Amino acid sequence: MRVGVIGAGVMGKNHVRVLSELRSVDEVLVCDLNRDAAVQTAADVGATVAPTLEGLLDGVDAVSICVPTPHHLAVAERVASAGVPMLVEKPVCASLAEGERLLESVPRGLVAGVGQIERFNPVVGEVARLVSHPLYVEMKRHNPASSRIEGTSVVEDLMIHDIDILANVLFPGVSCRISAAGDSDICSALFTMGACHAHISASRRSSKKIRSLYIEEEGLTIEGDFMTQEVYVYRKPDRYSSNGGRYVQENIIEKLLVNRVEPLRVELQAFLAAVSGGPAFPVTLAEGVENLRIADAIRAAL
Repeated sequence: MRVGVIGAGVMGKNHVRVLSELRSVDEVLVCDLNRDAAVQTAADVGATVAPTLEGLLDGVDAVSICVPTPHHLAVAERVASAGVPMLVEKPVCASLAEGERLLESVPRGLVAGVGQIERFNPVVGEVARLVSHPLYVEMKRHNPASSRIEGTSVVEDLMIHDIDILANVLFPGVSCRISAAGDSDICSALFTMGACHAHISASRRSSKKIRSLYIEEEGLTIEGDFMTQEVYVYRKPDRYSSNGGRYVQENIIEKLLVNRVEPLRVELQAFLAAVSGGPAFPVTLAEGVENLRIADAIRAAL
């Protein structure tokens, strides 16, 4: 299989690196308006530089779109018109209107997905297996400032990951009420979904990188770290005790054995498997657009 990567920035380089290591990939082609960046990225792993986007699309079986977000729609529409399966990095487009336009332009049956990488983090799968009726959810995604991020607020840049987990893993199909506070770099959003309250926060002004998940439900509390890929489960004991008049609670604490993986590798393997006729890629364009719809609601509530 020949796979193209459009865009040789930070994410493009990661896609090229991982694709070059997959057994199912015979050749990786790289295309970028900055030819020097494409040449360097290709040279690092022995990939091939495609001089033009049209030339790349003529010779590949699938592509990753890793250009800056403001250019997602234009590039994805050209890929769709060429009939090439595509994986579009998150957020799927720069706005809800653009996402809806892209959704309409993709031919029926063409494999097209969104690179919501945390969906492939093993922490998410373990947590989904454990929870049944969450009462409270809290997710934090805080980052130091990055000069490479242009054209998106912290909602589309960082919070979109936790929006995706909340909407498509923990509460699929559940309507919600949203309130929010913040600005383009720091945002906090509160979701009410039935009996559950979910609080997610994102920041590009932090001095510490945080990727955490905390869930409470009756008899069970879960803590997860997306970076270390660790999950702890706290269970209530059958009874409580007192010691010298002091209340004592001895929880049962479990550390789950999580199979640590590189989420991008799992994501790209799933995408190429879908292109080859295997299971459908789990993050659809429609879900990517719905994530943008929620992001819009959060920004409107600021």
